[in-house]
Amino acid sequence: MPTPPTRTGCMRILVVDDHPILVEGLTASINSQHDLEVCGSAASAREALQAVAELKPDLVVADISLHDSHGIDLTKDLVAQHPGLPVLVLSTHDETLYAERVLRAGAKGYVMKREPMPKLLEAIRKVAHGGLYFSEATTARMLNRLCISRNGQQKLPVDCLSDRELVILEFIGRGRRTREIAQDLHISIKTVQAHREHIKEKLQLHDALSLTRFAVNWVESGGGPAGSAEEQD
Repeated sequence: MPTPPTRTGCMRILVVDDHPILVEGLTASINSQHDLEVCGSAASAREALQAVAELKPDLVVADISLHDSHGIDLTKDLVAQHPGLPVLVLSTHDETLYAERVLRAGAKGYVMKREPMPKLLEAIRKVAHGGLYFSEATTARMLNRLCISRNGQQKLPVDCLSDRELVILEFIGRGRRTREIAQDLHISIKTVQAHREHIKEKLQLHDALSLTRFAVNWVESGGGPAGSAEEQD
């Protein structure tokens, strides 16, 4: 939804989130700053891509979970279609996993929704001026995970999943059916079914019930460790 400009010289921000109350709160907080202004909002990936083309914002602040897509896919599309446009991702999910993935997708920062507003404003300014923003805890954990990986120690079970498989795992955990996932991601039902089989194989889950149980536990844990795959049987 476009917002008429009220000031000149401000950093223009597009907010992408499908929760109206959150968008309203973010808009009010951002617009209270002398150097920042929300130029519009979008509730879906489709609307976000259209709004970026029309409004040409200086930065996009996007939720990672949208009803018609996923923040990882949206970030990839934004970076591909608008090179140089900074994307800052907001999420309720555990940052230890998603922060790395959105960075690989092209995002410049990652902020948990539970963080206080000054942290988000700090992240917006840093990313808008060409920097990267991740919390100190996230940076430390990513470096630690890198060291663990190099030492050959065991990763989390979901680390072996591709971005698309991880997205589908999340949708399963949120109660979406195969047909609904296919519609949300604009792929065929057979493709979703194939991804489900790959996820089960990689996580060593033996049937659909085990997959659903693992996915629900993983989502409820905030996208973090949900126990080993074997524990879900």
